[in-house]
Amino acid sequence: MIEILKAIILGIVEGITEWLPISSTGHIILVDELIKLNVSDEFMSMFKIVIQLGAILAVVVLFWNDIFPFEKREGKVALNKEKFSLWGKIIIACIPAALIIPFDDVFEEMFHKPIPIALALIIVGILFIIVENRNKDKVPKVNDVKSISYKIAFYIGVFQLFAGIFPGVSRSGSTILGGILLGLSRTVAAEFTFYLAIPVMFGASFLKLLKFGFVFTSFELMILLVSSIVSFVVSILTIKFLLSYVKRHDFKVFGWYRIALGLIVILYFTFLK
Repeated sequence: MIEILKAIILGIVEGITEWLPISSTGHIILVDELIKLNVSDEFMSMFKIVIQLGAILAVVVLFWNDIFPFEKREGKVALNKEKFSLWGKIIIACIPAALIIPFDDVFEEMFHKPIPIALALIIVGILFIIVENRNKDKVPKVNDVKSISYKIAFYIGVFQLFAGIFPGVSRSGSTILGGILLGLSRTVAAEFTFYLAIPVMFGASFLKLLKFGFVFTSFELMILLVSSIVSFVVSILTIKFLLSYVKRHDFKVFGWYRIALGLIVILYFTFLK
């Protein structure tokens, strides 16, 4: 029961931090340090990625009508050109991240450590504050996801690349920050970030499962399912909250939070660990 409780807590952390621009990796590392699951290092490495499946299913459920490219017309299945075009932009935005997949283990070995993650948290937090202050009185150029061009989509994908290299940057944080810099409204930047996560996170989870092998003990499978289900439920609530929040507020509060969390990580692993 204790291990199940730990799995629930990790699912809650994933569901909240995957979508808020505050780095799920940084939080999972801290939580795992405090409440270590009784599993192998190999399983935990896979678990930290595959738990995202619950989070990404929440996006699919919430935005199904906005992203499913087929519809019924006069009793026949037809292609919705706008939604098909959206998927084209999503795929274009995924290209930069796809190019570094072969080096995933190298980057994990180099940067998946407390201090580099803490520094990434702090640096991106500072950037959020700077960008929001600079854009305070600017009118966004793009106020609808459909208005995102293929060029802008690709550039957002380049920003996402940094999250793939440096854990702690936050995939949602880097793409939202990039979107704002490229002229997207906060709402559009957040929404496109959710869409972009679908192929990225499904792909990353599949590769981790492939590497780990599709063989689990009953305990491991239970831990993975519990965390994923909790992550799914919490993600739905978090996504709804974020979309409502950014309509009235900027992202500076998340910047300050990232800086505080980064400092806590540095202090903990430098003096208390």
